[in-house]
Amino acid sequence: MSKPRPPAGETTTLDWLMGGQLAIRQPVAGHRGGTDTLLLAAAAPQRSGVLVDMGAGVGTAGLAVARRGGCENLVLVEIQPELAELAHENIERNGLSGLAQAVTADVLTAAGRRAGGLTNGMAEAVIANPPYLTPGRSQTSPDASRALAHSLSDGGIEAWLRAASALLRPGGSFAVIQRTDALQALLAACGSRFGALEIWPIYPKAGEPSHRIILRGIKGSRAPLCVMPPVILHEADGVFTPHALALHEGRALLGPGGTQESS
Repeated sequence: MSKPRPPAGETTTLDWLMGGQLAIRQPVAGHRGGTDTLLLAAAAPQRSGVLVDMGAGVGTAGLAVARRGGCENLVLVEIQPELAELAHENIERNGLSGLAQAVTADVLTAAGRRAGGLTNGMAEAVIANPPYLTPGRSQTSPDASRALAHSLSDGGIEAWLRAASALLRPGGSFAVIQRTDALQALLAACGSRFGALEIWPIYPKAGEPSHRIILRGIKGSRAPLCVMPPVILHEADGVFTPHALALHEGRALLGPGGTQESS
């Protein structure tokens, strides 16, 4: 799926994802796009209008959605300027300049969103891959960029759901990927903001505990929660299952009531 890491001294790699459809320049050190990012892209609601990728990093998830034609306009929002610059380069590298833009902003605060030109209700859909670790309860990476990408801020997961709700129009859709043990906090953070919730459990292999979940919802909906079919990533020998490979390559999506092949 991607090229080997570069020789010592190189700070970035150019990786080919989605079965070679998407070229992504990303740092050697720090958070790198991979399975979680591509699963999030596969879960992104198929919507017209604006898609916002919150905490986009170098833009992998949002650009994967754009590459498959899943949005009309894409806004990649990233707080770290060096990653936002790589996101901008990746937009151009993939020929998506007419559709996408990269914004440097603190998406978790109203002031930060305003400073980045982001307005309430601007989006038809929002996706996010928030940090997985809680400061004080998990070991933090010595790499500053990686620590910021992997450690939740003081507002926790609730701050991410609050920001998603602010950016979405009524009836807009969101999707988030997180560790399975964060599900309770995610559901609590949804509160009255989101309904029609779908939980997609992700399993490393059949018979093993779920290690990730994708949660999707609709702003303002009062429809009940639904647990969706499992996503099993690997066969017993460690290779991707056919379904997981199709999700990685953009040939399948996570759709209502199960999976659906993308066009």
